[in-house]
Amino acid sequence: MPETGPHGDQAAAARPAATPPLTPLGYGAANLGNLHRPLTDDEAWAILDAAWDAGVRYYDTAPHYGLGLSERRLGAFLRTKPRAEYVLSTKVGRLIRPNPDDDGGLDLANDFHVRTDVQRVWDFTEDGIRTSLADSLERMGLDRVDIAYLHDPERHHLDLALAEALPALEVLRGERLVDAVGVGSMVSSALTAAVDGADLDVIMIAGRYTLLEQPAALDTLPACQATGTDVVAASVFNSGLLANPRPQRDGRYEYGRLPDELWERLSAIVAVCDAHGVPLPAAAVQFTLREPVVRSVVVGGSRPSQVRQSADWMAQPVPDALWHDLADRGLIPRADDPKGSSC
Repeated sequence: MPETGPHGDQAAAARPAATPPLTPLGYGAANLGNLHRPLTDDEAWAILDAAWDAGVRYYDTAPHYGLGLSERRLGAFLRTKPRAEYVLSTKVGRLIRPNPDDDGGLDLANDFHVRTDVQRVWDFTEDGIRTSLADSLERMGLDRVDIAYLHDPERHHLDLALAEALPALEVLRGERLVDAVGVGSMVSSALTAAVDGADLDVIMIAGRYTLLEQPAALDTLPACQATGTDVVAASVFNSGLLANPRPQRDGRYEYGRLPDELWERLSAIVAVCDAHGVPLPAAAVQFTLREPVVRSVVVGGSRPSQVRQSADWMAQPVPDALWHDLADRGLIPRADDPKGSSC
């Protein structure tokens, strides 16, 4: 009997995703764009050296990160590595152009410590998508990327993304300019609309499917399961809250104060982790990979020690009993009921 219900038509026509093989742990290179604090080129290189030495072979960047600085630094490093040994993704939709209104300041409104002599310009047209990819390749000094994500379409014009930008990415894939295409966003409804409305290989879910909260389990993951779309999970530490075995009540959460409900939830998760002798960050970095459509977890890091620590957390044994206890307390979805927890 044909599948019916939400995503049924897509499931019937789903094709195998073209996502290249990804390491379970990837490095998200926003910090290389001087996110939150400035880095020297040598400091950025040391971070990437640590990631490579830890076995990371998937790297993600974007023009948005430091107004192109992240791409330049990451490209310089990857040009010293065999091209067949790593997977690289960048993002499209924002062009980096000269800023006629530059006052000599820094891009602190976006949390990047870089000059504002250039600016971001949204462009979701086919020409804009092509230009964005070409500009990224020029900044990185490479001849190709493996995955191109449309970046934050809901911040500009989601309808335009569905009508023009995503079809343009599909054309680039058909021309073999990229192997795989997708969308990166921290809004699960936008991701779901993109999965339902385009022929994507992979999406990047930022902060919406983590140990602390799983709203993407309600709509985005079922859409990916039905269409055969792979998932990369980013921001799994929820603004760094889950990167500390002993999170602080006044810790930063996205753009403001941590809501009381999430603090109570986080405290309950910490108690379960403590009962099983598992550091909270180890559970956080491994949780999303329990979902079969999740192919990789991308973490950041502004110091080599942070990258090495994430790799250690990924390798730490986590007993199945911990996941069972978290599910019994309604803190994560049950394996047989992925929509059971969506805070």
